[in-house]
Amino acid sequence: MNGEQGDTATTIVIPVAMVLAGLAAYSAMDAVMKGLSIALGAYNALFWRYAGGVIIASLLYLPRRTPWPAKQVRRLFLIRGVVTAIMAFAFFWGLARTPLAEGIALSFIAPLIALYLAAVLLGERIGKVAIIASMLGLAGVAVILAGKMGDGRFDRDAMFGVAAILFSAVLYAWNLILQRQQALVAGPVAILFFQNIIVFAIFACFAPFLAAPPPADLWPEIALSTLFAIAALLLISWGYARAEAQHLVSLEYSAFLWAALFGWYFFAESLTFATLAGTILIVSGCLLVAWRRPKKAELIEGAPL
Repeated sequence: MNGEQGDTATTIVIPVAMVLAGLAAYSAMDAVMKGLSIALGAYNALFWRYAGGVIIASLLYLPRRTPWPAKQVRRLFLIRGVVTAIMAFAFFWGLARTPLAEGIALSFIAPLIALYLAAVLLGERIGKVAIIASMLGLAGVAVILAGKMGDGRFDRDAMFGVAAILFSAVLYAWNLILQRQQALVAGPVAILFFQNIIVFAIFACFAPFLAAPPPADLWPEIALSTLFAIAALLLISWGYARAEAQHLVSLEYSAFLWAALFGWYFFAESLTFATLAGTILIVSGCLLVAWRRPKKAELIEGAPL
């Protein structure tokens, strides 16, 4: 028995390490993109990052010569691409006006919003635990906002930044549901390719009016943000394919530690008590849901989510 437990622990170590590395890469990408969004604006930062993403994703996907996805799968790709484009623009537009750790903390409310979206879109029931968890999440957001107002940082620009991040969190919650649905019908490289193609195509529609070539000294940062984003997606996908979600879901909140570190080091942002307290409340709500025991009806293999 002890030998089996040891084997299980050993098996989990590498996926956990991969997911942690992927989350660190996502956090690094957020830091680079925050700087690019300040320098270029959120649109141009995303437009050029996804342009690089299309090139790299094409090199990974096209040589495989995989069959064209079915109509239902293409529709799912399109919906998630549109949601991702709007979500990413809102998030990085808001992040340019909000401290990095604070922005990441506010985005953590997305899994709680996903509970209610799942009820609307998938017909799932919302239990008492989910309601308590959502109340903790809202309390956390209120604490962070109260902290901003208390220290005089909640000016008009900051208010719009927070609103943009919270709007992005709603879309990210929907994106979580779409992501689970996609995972049942497509592999990570296919998802990477079609998401980059679709999001770039959406941003390209506005290129004649908004796109501007970035200064030469910013091209390395654009390339770096692209590589971080792709590496993060592949690392996390690899980890989730090899270990149960119950062992990995709580790792998501390690992103806050990286955001606090990168925000302090690159942007001289201090971590306030209100941000830390609000984050603890939001994360507590998410973990309350993640650690609850699912009912038998929720354990049907292959059930879409």
